[in-house]
Amino acid sequence: MSALLPAGPKVRYGGDYNPEQWPREVWEADYAAFDLASIDTVTLNVFSWATLQPAEDTYDFALLDAVVERAVAGGRDVVLATSTGALPPWLAHRHPEVERTDFSGRRHVYGQRHNACPSSPVYRRLSAELAGRLAGRYAGTPGLVAWHVGNEYGGFDGGCWCDLCAAGFRDWLRERYGTLERLNDAWNATFWSHTFSDWEQVVPPNLLSEHWRGPDHTAFQGITLDYRRFMSDAMLANFRDEKERIREHDATTPVTTNFMGMFRPIDYHRWADDLDFASWDNYPPGQREHARMALAHDVMRGLKGGAPFWVMEQTPTITASRDVNPVKRPGVLRLWSWQAVAHGADAVLYFQMRQSKGACEKYHGAVLDHAGRTDTRAFREVAALGAELDALGDAVLGARTPARVALLFDWDSWWAAEMTDGFNRHARYVDTVLAYYRATWQAGAQVDVVPQTADLAGYDVVLAPMLHVLRGDVAARLEGVVARGASVLASFWSGRADEDANAFLMDAPGPLGPLFGIRVEETDSAEPGVTNPVTLGDPLGPAGGPDGVVSQAGLVFEVVVPQGADVVGTYGAEFYAGTPAVTRHRAGGGEGDPGEAWYVATGLDDAGTAWVVGRVLERHGLVGPYADVPDVELAVRENANGRFAFVLHHGTEPVDVVAHASGTDLLTGRAVTAGEPLHLEPADVVVLREHRAL
Repeated sequence: MSALLPAGPKVRYGGDYNPEQWPREVWEADYAAFDLASIDTVTLNVFSWATLQPAEDTYDFALLDAVVERAVAGGRDVVLATSTGALPPWLAHRHPEVERTDFSGRRHVYGQRHNACPSSPVYRRLSAELAGRLAGRYAGTPGLVAWHVGNEYGGFDGGCWCDLCAAGFRDWLRERYGTLERLNDAWNATFWSHTFSDWEQVVPPNLLSEHWRGPDHTAFQGITLDYRRFMSDAMLANFRDEKERIREHDATTPVTTNFMGMFRPIDYHRWADDLDFASWDNYPPGQREHARMALAHDVMRGLKGGAPFWVMEQTPTITASRDVNPVKRPGVLRLWSWQAVAHGADAVLYFQMRQSKGACEKYHGAVLDHAGRTDTRAFREVAALGAELDALGDAVLGARTPARVALLFDWDSWWAAEMTDGFNRHARYVDTVLAYYRATWQAGAQVDVVPQTADLAGYDVVLAPMLHVLRGDVAARLEGVVARGASVLASFWSGRADEDANAFLMDAPGPLGPLFGIRVEETDSAEPGVTNPVTLGDPLGPAGGPDGVVSQAGLVFEVVVPQGADVVGTYGAEFYAGTPAVTRHRAGGGEGDPGEAWYVATGLDDAGTAWVVGRVLERHGLVGPYADVPDVELAVRENANGRFAFVLHHGTEPVDVVAHASGTDLLTGRAVTAGEPLHLEPADVVVLREHRAL
């Protein structure tokens, strides 16, 4: 899980540059502008396969030679991509089997990008060959700091359902299960007469086989869960193909690919060991997504055991791929970029450096617009941020987050919960995880987002919202967390299924039942907007009675029977009115210091979630100094240079807070004293190097 990060003197700044689209005189103007904006790193060659290889037996690197030479001559470091994220037309024409078959069973013809079948032997051979030739030619180039394999793996439908993938799936199943008997048991194949007597009888689950109404409606969750695992692994094999060929020529330059944060089709945890460092493209779905972005940053940081990551792409202004594409308001680019650094980014890069003149991204935001102007608001903000990063230097490079809270993020639970019949399809995995993360984020606690296989020994609090699928010994390890006096919190639908997506043949929440001291007798659901009031109050609080809030809960309502747990919240309506909605089981940790296992059996609103999370964090002294100030974020990184506290104001109105520590604001040089007033305008950022205690 260790990371190999590109070395450098500062947080890297730059982004995707496509000079092959422009005459040479434009290059010169662009590099002059890059000087003004403190651009030090360019990502080259992301989508140039047709130029590099105009025919199967012909390679032409003349243009790329010039592109790389100009970048190096201009003092820029280079991230060199392998160009394999989009097929050249000749390849699809000559080998039509390389094109994907979609979820509806339709073989696609040439077009778009991310259009290659990951199981195609032709694609695997030619993509690896191109990567190898690039590495053989450019390894050792001055300023080459990283290799960028492919681009945003996933593509339309998140995969392929062709005959080649069917054969690959069967091979994958043989390796996973060994025998048909084990396969049939894992898939509960006696249901609906699905017992397989030959591997060749297995076909991919799609709209022509096991699905109806789309990818989340399947007759057999086990088959679909395994196909999603297989497709994630098949694309990982493509990445490995190219990385192996690069390593034949370059043994040391770090290799990565750009992930997409919380992207459902690919289990990034299954990829983590193969990346030298994590990187991702930050395109939030709305303008008020600061908690969601923080969560995505932390997911990426967690892929490599807490090591820093890169933001490989973000837009300076607008994203051109949505129905409505608003510009970033003044100051937001700076704010979101510093948020990335605050959560562990050692690079902040853009797509794109210059706007394309045509095709679907011609109006996507860029550092330079079609006119190449350097007097626009966007360019001025880009340049101002570049100057700040220059001034910061190497202060925060390599710094890690000192988190005492772990949040379990699990692709198997995401996949399985959202395609399981009998629940509420309006309850979504990421929405649930985000609700608990948002409450923790607003409370100012530092969070590591980790897989359910992670070592949990160093955490005071473990959050496990919607941990639907239990793998390995996770139940025992969560019991160990509570046994040493720490706290665990889980939500509805947790502990319901094993790693094959089969229900545990015991009371819900399955193997987690003894930990939480409950059993779930029924699971009720409601349409969006229908609520049930839940009264939250700590029966062991100072007043000896309710001291909480009334939360309007929705979507999911589990009927809970305590088996030793205390009742902390009760329903106010329906036939289960007065029964537990939130419980706490105090056990382990030694006399006088019991650990706690909290279970939330319903979809609490934000106020209710914040109340529960707040009680858990307070117990361990993890509520931060700005928890009561909405939209003020505190993020912390530490390295040998010191402890750095990032205070970021995401609100729309000015606020005044009290400084939590003494130190120096690295962005202004201002000395800050603990306890003094700190005025924050909207989008303000403070990077406080805290004074070391004597």
